[in-house]
Amino acid sequence: MRVLLIAALAALLALEPGMTAAPAPRPQDKHAQKVARLPAPRQLDKGIVWTRDPATGELRATPASASASKPPGDAAPGSHAMQVVTQMVPVTCVVSAADGSAVPGLRREDFRIFEDGVAQPIAYFDASTAPASVALVIDASPSVLRDSDEMKQAADALIAALAPLDQAAVVDFSAHTYLQLPFSDVREQARRAVARVDVRELFGDVGGSNIYEAVYLAAKELFAGRTGRKAILLLTDGQDSGLGLTYDPASAAPQPGRPADRLTFDDVARTLAAQDIQLFAVSTETRPKVMTPEWLEEHRVATILSPNARLLDIPPYTLYLAELVRRAGGQLYFLREAGTMADTFRKIAEKIRAEYNLGFYPPADVSGAGTRPGWHSLRVEVPGEPGAQVSHRAAYYVPAAP
Repeated sequence: MRVLLIAALAALLALEPGMTAAPAPRPQDKHAQKVARLPAPRQLDKGIVWTRDPATGELRATPASASASKPPGDAAPGSHAMQVVTQMVPVTCVVSAADGSAVPGLRREDFRIFEDGVAQPIAYFDASTAPASVALVIDASPSVLRDSDEMKQAADALIAALAPLDQAAVVDFSAHTYLQLPFSDVREQARRAVARVDVRELFGDVGGSNIYEAVYLAAKELFAGRTGRKAILLLTDGQDSGLGLTYDPASAAPQPGRPADRLTFDDVARTLAAQDIQLFAVSTETRPKVMTPEWLEEHRVATILSPNARLLDIPPYTLYLAELVRRAGGQLYFLREAGTMADTFRKIAEKIRAEYNLGFYPPADVSGAGTRPGWHSLRVEVPGEPGAQVSHRAAYYVPAAP
């Protein structure tokens, strides 16, 4: 005891006159310091060079500096994510009951998976609660000014509903795309990043609203190399001005007479499908009367892009938003019909947490040279759950060898 008292007295005497010992930092102080360091926004489309591979038809978005330093023909950064052709094909899916709630507790034997209509053995199954990566992509263009506060409240509601170890990223866009926060599991950081989204600050960001470019860049920039549950929550009115989308389905693909090195709707859909990123889109527009959840489910297996949509009174901007959700898997919501935003976004977070991860090895073509290049349709069924809806990407893409 005497030795301890002497040591304590020596420590006090070592202090200079007028000084007191600094208290040990509390855990919450360290957390506050961590939260305070919100990174500066970064423009994702700055200095991007768009190039389309003439052999495979794939579009690449490469920083100008990297493009200039790499020899022609080298793969673009992140392009390895497209190369799922010789590996197991992952299929993330959500199983929902008739009331829209997620169906938990299913096992491998409860599922059936089909590629191009042919049943495939399920080689991988995971129903764990591993952390999810969720990117919030928020429209900050002038057309959503009246809805911007509600959209930010909706984003906050989703952040609050995520599981403790889930990671959230925040992106906003108008003509250009800005990364407000890379993936982080610090909830207060995510909330502050959402609060920093300001439509009025982007009034001078002229050039329209590039919704699909923002989704494409978020998928490429944020999800490269990530595994497990991946989702984008897109808050927008759907009125894209960058791709020239019309009721003509051909407007979704590269157009004759236009530059080939130009982003298209099909490029965006291909990227989400290739990386197995689920899309939960929340439209600030009014739901078209015909576009009920039942109608969307009936049309899940085939494209809904058709000139006949005009006769159904579906605006093209809502039509393409629904088509992207159909291809990527996920769900389309309409902000104004929600009873309470918190309940709606709790359901979205619940579905992300309840996702099932399946996997199968694609069969070789008749030549035995590997899987046939191009799109391959996917269908997942849960025969033991009558009335259940299974949401997953509609197809996966096999790139052609260059």
